[in-house]
Amino acid sequence: MKTTQITVKEVDQKTFQELKAAAIKSKLTVGAALNIAIETWLSSLRKTKGKLSELKPTDWGPGTEHTSEEIDEILYGNSWQSS
Repeated sequence: MKTTQITVKEVDQKTFQELKAAAIKSKLTVGAALNIAIETWLSSLRKTKGKLSELKPTDWGPGTEHTSEEIDEILYGNSWQSS
């Protein structure tokens, strides 16, 4: 992979320090962490918005089979079931 040396202006100091600390903790260079951040951001921009009807169910793992009902119970109580 070809790399480019850059200088970046106007980077928030606290944000940069958090990035640097996270990179060190993950055993990455700051450059590698920035590459990941840039790729993630660009990927989020490329995602196209689809129709609601095109959404596919997501399996959240064992024990989450009734999560939707549990959320409804928390938000609405039993009133949604008695109608």
